[in-house]
Amino acid sequence: MRRLYQKIYLTIVVSLLVVVAVAGFFWRLGFESSPAGQAFELAGELAASALPPPDAPAAAQREAVEKLAERLDMNFALYGADRRLIARAGRMLPGPPWPDALPEHRGWIQGPGGPVWGIELPDGRAIVAQRLEPHRHPALHFVLMLAIIALVVAACAFPVVRGLTRRLERLQAAVDTVGAGDLAARVTVKGRDEVARLAESFNRAAGRIEELVNAHRMLLANASHELRTPLSRIRLALELFQDKGDPKYKAEVERNIGELDALIDEILLTSRLDAARTLQTREPVDLLALVAEEAAGFDVAPQGEPATVSGDPRLLRRLVRNLLENARRHGEPPVGVSLRVEGATVVLDVANGGTAIPAAERERVFAPFHRLGKDSTGAGLGLALVRQIARLHGGDATIAERPDATVCFRVTLPKSVS
Repeated sequence: MRRLYQKIYLTIVVSLLVVVAVAGFFWRLGFESSPAGQAFELAGELAASALPPPDAPAAAQREAVEKLAERLDMNFALYGADRRLIARAGRMLPGPPWPDALPEHRGWIQGPGGPVWGIELPDGRAIVAQRLEPHRHPALHFVLMLAIIALVVAACAFPVVRGLTRRLERLQAAVDTVGAGDLAARVTVKGRDEVARLAESFNRAAGRIEELVNAHRMLLANASHELRTPLSRIRLALELFQDKGDPKYKAEVERNIGELDALIDEILLTSRLDAARTLQTREPVDLLALVAEEAAGFDVAPQGEPATVSGDPRLLRRLVRNLLENARRHGEPPVGVSLRVEGATVVLDVANGGTAIPAAERERVFAPFHRLGKDSTGAGLGLALVRQIARLHGGDATIAERPDATVCFRVTLPKSVS
């Protein structure tokens, strides 16, 4: 996986390599056509030629200098060991760059007419040479070279930088779209670096927000509908009680108030679990003992083996109670509860002999406010809470096939590791 910092680093490295390559190319061109190469050539010529000795007549030395200047097509000057001019051919050149012997006995001089080269001879004399062709000012060459290098670096770095910023702009546009209310907006994920992972995280967050908002909208719409039924019954019972004073209407009001209270509790719990990502309370729970306590209120004897799970005992108790209540309300005897351990998983089955659930409805029964038929009682939140609680504990709730039961709701939970 290529990281973003690696891209930036590689861009810098490649840009530097381009700078070095371009600079080397220009230096190569400048070296081959500058006084440097000719100075070394001149050094070879002087080594092979016999210049007059230092004590030779001035005329002989001038003649030798003029011949060398003519032969090499250069401005040429010969200085004595005391750095006084002995002879020259062509324009006046600056003196040698060294007051004393320089390393490697050569140096570069920047004169008013362009660069010149100087070489010190073994006998202490020095020669200075310059091409006859006029040179442009070296600063112009240097500025031109830097300008070309800057253009090359800019051309190489622009696609990478623009590609990165374009992806960030798309991400910003998606964030603005979601902020404006369009929760379905998503970002196209390109690449495998930090920006791509940021886009994936944004898409997951946007999807989660859309899911929560839609769930809350549906919950609010369904809850408002479900709350009207017990409220209407309470209103009717109060009117009849006022008219007739029959105590049975008072009992009906109390029963509807209890149903309304239970419905509100389930709605609030569903909303809270829908927004929760982790359990607030987690402790070891003896699931067989918990199931036995709840089953006792329904006159059901559970079967199975002890199993310990890690979770919220209050929510797990609600899970078992809802399954038993669903079996009693919608199923038919016999109701059976069994608990077993399969590897690292605890399996809880609540079976009954009621009407079989069609295959097309086996997932929909776990949706909030869903009922199988018009005559079904309850708000349709019991099984939705069962699945929410199971998944919050790292498990799931499904409908399983069993040969000894018509309907079997199965909950799987991870076994607690001691």
